[in-house]
Amino acid sequence: MRSGTAFTQGLRQAVDNGPVWTVEAVRQVRYHVVSSDGLFIPGNTALLTGCPDVPLGPGDRRLVVIDENVDALYGASVRAYFAHHAVDAEVVALRADETVKQWDAVSRVVDAMNGFGIDRRREPVIAIGGGVLTDIVGFAASLYRRGTPYIRIPTTLIGLVDAGVGVKTGVNYELGKNRLGTYAPATATFLDRSFLRSLDLRHISNGLAEILKMALIRSEDLFTLLESRGAAVRADRFQGTTRELASAADTIIAESIHLMLEELQPNLWESSLERCVDYGHTFSPTIEMHALPELLHGEAVVIDMALTTALATLRGDVSQAQADRVYAVIRALGLPLWNDVLDDPLLLENALRETVRHRDGQQRLPLPVGIGRHHFVNDVTPTELRDAARLLRTQAQESPFAASVGALVSAPVGA
Repeated sequence: MRSGTAFTQGLRQAVDNGPVWTVEAVRQVRYHVVSSDGLFIPGNTALLTGCPDVPLGPGDRRLVVIDENVDALYGASVRAYFAHHAVDAEVVALRADETVKQWDAVSRVVDAMNGFGIDRRREPVIAIGGGVLTDIVGFAASLYRRGTPYIRIPTTLIGLVDAGVGVKTGVNYELGKNRLGTYAPATATFLDRSFLRSLDLRHISNGLAEILKMALIRSEDLFTLLESRGAAVRADRFQGTTRELASAADTIIAESIHLMLEELQPNLWESSLERCVDYGHTFSPTIEMHALPELLHGEAVVIDMALTTALATLRGDVSQAQADRVYAVIRALGLPLWNDVLDDPLLLENALRETVRHRDGQQRLPLPVGIGRHHFVNDVTPTELRDAARLLRTQAQESPFAASVGALVSAPVGA
């Protein structure tokens, strides 16, 4: 190339040491979120034709990575579905929980992709499982041959409303929550609420924590609906067994996803670090990693939200009456207000310090203003954190049902 040739959408500049080329490019991003219950009923064609970017038909091949718990419950139906539609599917079962969300799990998926001989253009990997599984598969796909398409089918509530609709992937490194990760949108995410019927109620609560997050920072109407119908919808596992429960479940899921996508879409690559969807995620990564395996992700997030509600109350941004409503909804949704790792005053200070590093030198801490609104602050002090923790501990002691996660522990299903 001659030195006088310019790149398209680029700029050539002259400097003392020689020519310099600046290249600017824009890559369009498009992905689909498709809702369809009963995905693996043979007559349901959503996986075949529901997303025009990833059609699936007889003779096609697919590598399917499925959470081993989900495989035990639904593996036969998954295999029968692909066989019915003459799709050559290789199914790989993978253990996927927060304690094994490490590089070794990614390596196993890469080995499966390599052994399958995947066509990186035409054969998207299908990930079926909770948020941990879809994170692992998405991360592996983003690395394999510098980017291989993948499809997410979340089977947990937290996967439906949070992990399944964004573009981030990641795994943990040492005590760093999602320290290794990429921005890699799935080509499509298929949302099937029928998977939730087999979940332990604790995992329903886990997802409700992320829904509550969106309500507290974006929508008082959603909060009011959780306040009035959340406990009943939880008990029903979002299956809509009555008309009233179906309407409430539909609205809760649709509104939380809509609010989440509304926040994510203009800032997919996090060029702006003031993200209200980071609410509940300032202290929770440290809380979660130090409390493993006791806390689920949503439980750590809701403890963060309870703590910052107390902090906002001390600052006068949330009234005591509003805080009481928040704590009452947390209890009603079967979520904890407290974990004993908060007894370590240095833990919260270190968590905030780590967040500052993650947010380019500033706290950029979203705090609630009343219910349904928020603002960002950069001046939270260690003394405030200690005061907020003491206030929260008092609140938790007055509420033994949701004082700690110990009252909630039961065997996870389909995580």
